[in-house]
Amino acid sequence: MELLPAIGLLLIMSASMLLIGRRRGDGSDIRGLRTGGKMFLNLLPLLLLAFTLAGLLRVALPPELIRSWLGAETGLTGIFVGGVCGALVLGGPYAVFPIIAEVYRIGAGIGPAVGMISGWALLGVAQLIMGIAFIGVRFTLIRTLIVLAFPFVAGLTVHFLADWV
Repeated sequence: MELLPAIGLLLIMSASMLLIGRRRGDGSDIRGLRTGGKMFLNLLPLLLLAFTLAGLLRVALPPELIRSWLGAETGLTGIFVGGVCGALVLGGPYAVFPIIAEVYRIGAGIGPAVGMISGWALLGVAQLIMGIAFIGVRFTLIRTLIVLAFPFVAGLTVHFLADWV
């Protein structure tokens, strides 16, 4: 049930793009479907491994361990650990979100979980590597310094606001 809004939105967007391609009459709708199918097949091993890892986290990591490092009661320490852990996780959202979602389900607090997602998105190792490779060291350093505190600020903010929402 949690996925229904996302599925509905993707269905509407996909159907719209398919209709636009169909109206062109140049076969772009079929080319688009083939491209999407190839992307799916290329990402399938990564998706399978990410979901397998997410499922096995519950078995491999005792909930007590997750709660002791990332639980709601860990406060600033848990938020900091979450942000650092998130920065070290590699992969795109299709791989990272299932992993972080399972860590949250196992017992991470909402603040540390938000810190993890923000750390991955803003400070991730992959972002640093790609930033340096494609944009340069100076730009990447400036961007990283600007966003360095944000995963912790986001985690802390949500930690305090979680009871109000």
